[in-house]
Amino acid sequence: MRGRVARNAFALGGAGLLVLGIAGCNQSAPEQGTSKADLKIVEQVQIDENGAEVKTASGAAPADPAGDGKATCPPVSIAMAGALNGPDAALGINIKNGVQLAIDKHNAANPGCQVQLKPFDTEGDPQKATAIAPQIVDDQYTIGLVGPAFSGETKATGTVFDQAGLVAATASATNPTLSQNGWKTFFRGLANDAVQGPSVANYLKNTLGFKKICVIDDSTDYGLGLATAVRETLGPVADPGCNISVKKGDKDFSATVTQVKGVSPDAVFYGGYYSEAAPLVQQLRDGGYTGVFSSADGTKDPEFVKQAGEASKDAILACPCGPATGTFAEEYKKKFNTDAGTYSAEGYDLGTILLKGIDSGAITRPALLDFVKKYNGQGIARNYQWTDKGELTTNLIWIFKVQ
Repeated sequence: MRGRVARNAFALGGAGLLVLGIAGCNQSAPEQGTSKADLKIVEQVQIDENGAEVKTASGAAPADPAGDGKATCPPVSIAMAGALNGPDAALGINIKNGVQLAIDKHNAANPGCQVQLKPFDTEGDPQKATAIAPQIVDDQYTIGLVGPAFSGETKATGTVFDQAGLVAATASATNPTLSQNGWKTFFRGLANDAVQGPSVANYLKNTLGFKKICVIDDSTDYGLGLATAVRETLGPVADPGCNISVKKGDKDFSATVTQVKGVSPDAVFYGGYYSEAAPLVQQLRDGGYTGVFSSADGTKDPEFVKQAGEASKDAILACPCGPATGTFAEEYKKKFNTDAGTYSAEGYDLGTILLKGIDSGAITRPALLDFVKKYNGQGIARNYQWTDKGELTTNLIWIFKVQ
């Protein structure tokens, strides 16, 4: 679940969801043969900025955090910062678990190099993150950080980590402006919203062929930024009669439902988090809206399906995150007794990269920073190689569907 202030996102859109079943206070009977328990978020296709499908590349095996088992190192730790409690905790926990799995695999294989994970709960709140950042940098054993998770807290703390020379590799913060602050220690482990927004908007417009779309945002840095990019890319397809802003924390969307029904769009795109997307889609369905509901990575979490129930059926969600597949998905499920979620793969991959650095002998902050700057390798979610601004050299977006 995203941060309270959320990642400052500027441009991501969620690809069109197909008609969702009705749920909510007046929940109708589930469609025959389906139930809430059966519904899952399933990957569909990768797309480029034109919204066109890109075939998944096959090639090198992903990096293994276990390495060769011969690593030696003094006591060192990797920190993780993000929302681990509160209404927006699910995504932070996904990341933490991914890092934990990588570290546990590493430590089991390398008795001579035991790395500790030190998690810090920001609740996704930039003010809390600002108070926590000094604790992270003041720990002499901490030589790398996976986080912060959301854009608001990343923006608030980036200078602290930069001044300390501490690698801060985020698995989920997608605001495009984060890489424009001159920070030398910032690395983004996925595409930013300047890539996501146009990609998803063009998927809705060009690939799915929608002619009229209502765009709704939650007024946060993430949701508004994302929705703005979607609106700009959609152009006249974004109907001005339903250009709507709601508020984070809202639960009553009756006015929004009335406005959407008055326009009768082909699709609705929501820029925001699942905690509001779930009641929104329920109320849209209860209100009789039968068009497509779409959203993005802020909604792409099992909690959306859990909270929205049948109303989440056929929802199509976009995400710059990679799907959890193969051995990684099996190991994650076995360890945590739950499926890997949004950003679990990114957490695992970034943790693995830091561990590979440590195993190479990069056991100080400057050495680990240099290792990450020069890194080029395959992970679970994608290949990781960064520009001098901390952006990936290759960016694609995934489309998922609730089915």
